[in-house]
Amino acid sequence: MELKIYIEGLERGGAKQLASQLSVSSSFLSQMASGAAAISPERCVLIESLTGGAVTRKDLKPSDWQKIWPELQAT
Repeated sequence: MELKIYIEGLERGGAKQLASQLSVSSSFLSQMASGAAAISPERCVLIESLTGGAVTRKDLKPSDWQKIWPELQAT
């Protein structure tokens, strides 16, 4: 699932809470979700964990996840 779609489905205050868990501002989270700000591989792993796998590393890095996490190719 795209991060933007995940955030849109959160309860009120959920995006702010996710941003806090990621140690970023709500506006930076919005920029990451829209593609205006890059998401580091480390933060991709954290987002996948915090969303319970709803937003995966593959979702966040669709063009190069194979290079970053080759171990995911079997899944």
